[in-house]
Amino acid sequence: MAQIEVILPKMGESVAEATITTWLKSEGDTVEAEEAIVEIATDKVDSEVPSPAEGTILKILVQEGEVAKVGQAIAIIGGAGDAPTPSAPAAVESKAPAPVATPVPEAVETIEANMSQAVVTAAPVSKDFASSDRFYSPLVKSIAKTEGIAVEELDQLSGSGKDGRVTKKDILSYVEGRQNGSAPAAAPAQAPTAHPAATPAPVAPATSMSGDVEVIEMDRMRKLIADHMVRSKQTSAHVTSFVEADVTNLVNWRNKHKNAFEQREGEKLTFTPIFIDAIVRAIKDFPMINISIEGDKIIRKKNINVGMAAALPSGNLIVPVIKNADRLNLLGITKAVNDLAKRARENKLMPDEISGGTYTVSNVGTFGNVFGTPIINQPQVAIMAVGAITKKPAVIETPSGDTIGIRQFMFLSHSYDHRVVDGALGGMFVRRVADYLEQWDMDREI
Repeated sequence: MAQIEVILPKMGESVAEATITTWLKSEGDTVEAEEAIVEIATDKVDSEVPSPAEGTILKILVQEGEVAKVGQAIAIIGGAGDAPTPSAPAAVESKAPAPVATPVPEAVETIEANMSQAVVTAAPVSKDFASSDRFYSPLVKSIAKTEGIAVEELDQLSGSGKDGRVTKKDILSYVEGRQNGSAPAAAPAQAPTAHPAATPAPVAPATSMSGDVEVIEMDRMRKLIADHMVRSKQTSAHVTSFVEADVTNLVNWRNKHKNAFEQREGEKLTFTPIFIDAIVRAIKDFPMINISIEGDKIIRKKNINVGMAAALPSGNLIVPVIKNADRLNLLGITKAVNDLAKRARENKLMPDEISGGTYTVSNVGTFGNVFGTPIINQPQVAIMAVGAITKKPAVIETPSGDTIGIRQFMFLSHSYDHRVVDGALGGMFVRRVADYLEQWDMDREI
């Protein structure tokens, strides 16, 4: 059979490379089409890469712990008796880090001599990754930043990867050991001698805790969420508008169709895809909600990619994205919502499925909340929270006069970035979503 390259797939707009964490198959193993053969990690999510065809793994081109670029061949699949075709030199070059220039011995001796004679008058500045002589994958850098591990500390770790590289396993093991107090102390970097008159850097006072308390260390995902939320509040001028919608017709329509839908499709008809359908229609009416900001430029997105905040069993949040939601009918949106929610709970989302969103919705009603003030999912400029649907007495206008009746109501909360979305646009948008929900067609098919 013809030899086929296993290509590292595209994993979102901002993801250009990934670290090979574990090969699930070895050279010489037979694989089925779509069978997972390797686990990869980016700075956003871990996932698996399936085999593009049935055959035998002839050659593994990128080893565990190494970094591959999106679109790069990481393995070759062929027949059992085939010999792997040598990969092109460019592919080999693309997966190796750029060589670091080494100064000549004479220059090193001169620099060291000058440094030994110099008098330091200020505290040394911490290194960044650009100044480190070691190569670190994006995932390792992300974990180090989240866990507060300085580059100097990271440089002291022994790596189990190729050429001594620090792998995801190495740094997570170090973090766990450090939290338990069992991690070996990293050798401190040699610091220059400080001038006697130099003022020492201030040390943050230790937090005093009294009473019966339990100290819980944040996991890596919770730290990433915390950082993302704080940066969003620091970046966007948040304003929230609220609308209460009478969704009685919508509730009655769902009650009419949900049992038949579940019997026909084998899955539930929830309110979330209905809300997304109304949001997509409103975005078409107000396209300046579907934007982002880069410096002093407004980037209007032509695709409508709706993210939906989903709670994980761990209590953390993740936002899978329904791509091109404006091209899907209600059935297609429902299928996408159920599939993404299921795989989010099972930790089986691909990196590309949690990136590229242009607008986000959070269904706080699933927790019994009537409304909330959601934080914008950067770099988007708006997010909507949909609350619980509750029965209320209401005045009903009829041709023969006003009456009192029981109706189904819900709140919509729309947070938007006041730098580019004024109150008129933000308020009209959420009102339009409510109108679409209130005017739901009772004869609509799904």
